Amino acid sequence: MHYVGILGGAGELRGVRIPDLPGCVGAGSTPAEALAGATRAVGDVIPHKGGGAGFEIPRARSVAEIVATEEIEGGEAAVLIPLLLDSGRTVRANVTFDAGLLAAIDEAAQQRGLTRSAFLASAAREKIEAQS
Repeated sequence: MHYVGILGGAGELRGVRIPDLPGCVGAGSTPAEALAGATRAVGDVIPHKGGGAGFEIPRARSVAEIVATEEIEGGEAAVLIPLLLDSGRTVRANVTFDAGLLAAIDEAAQQRGLTRSAFLASAAREKIEAQS
């Protein structure tokens, strides 16, 4: 699931606001930082807006709906912000890597004081956020 954000700003500050989640914003010195901040903000705000157990997650409108109803000023752009919620339940997955890559993953995880699983989950989350 994705929410539509509106990316704007100039100079050294960029921001993303999410019209479907009033008050939910992300900011940074680059568009990528603002998008990452907005992704973290959506993950933080949703549980407090009704995404918790037994509650519905607020509906995300399409880009077309946002463009038709929201004022998007010159220089702003519609962007997709992924909803990344932890379920609180871990599952085991069988994955296959080249032995050299796996050794590099293990070394990088050890340098950061992480388990292999925590390192891979963190890397996947960062990659998903960066592609938003």
